Amino acid sequence: MSVVKSSLSDAELKVVGSALQGALVDLVDLSLAAKQVHWNVVGPRFRSVHLQLDDVVTTAREYSDTVAERAAALGVNPDGRAGSVAGASALGTVPEGWIKDSDAVEILVVALGGIVERMRERIAATDEPDPVSQDLLIALTAELEKHAWMFQAENS
Repeated sequence: MSVVKSSLSDAELKVVGSALQGALVDLVDLSLAAKQVHWNVVGPRFRSVHLQLDDVVTTAREYSDTVAERAAALGVNPDGRAGSVAGASALGTVPEGWIKDSDAVEILVVALGGIVERMRERIAATDEPDPVSQDLLIALTAELEKHAWMFQAENS
């Protein structure tokens, strides 16, 4: 059942819906992973890394809502349930226990690198079927690349 009629064709909606759902999964998982690292980071750079992680969480949470609402506006049911996110995640796991600040930075460098790569694939996939969703993904990717840059600079 769909209560929202999309202006996209079924084929376009399938591509765009998949891109938006993939982005949603990445964002929900990123917010959880970054918060887990945030709570457990220790070391001499604790404060700066701790605060930087909060910035990532804020971006991920804000954009997850925007992405989910875009999907819903197109008639695609967004699925951010824990089981769905865990089953579809490509993010990898955060280690249990305390996390050294240098390890925390490396975890985020790897996580953000993978997400940015997948976002760029979604940008390419949505070019023809839906430039509006593509625009959203472009803005999101710019924010994620900014976070990736900052964590890479911490890692130098």
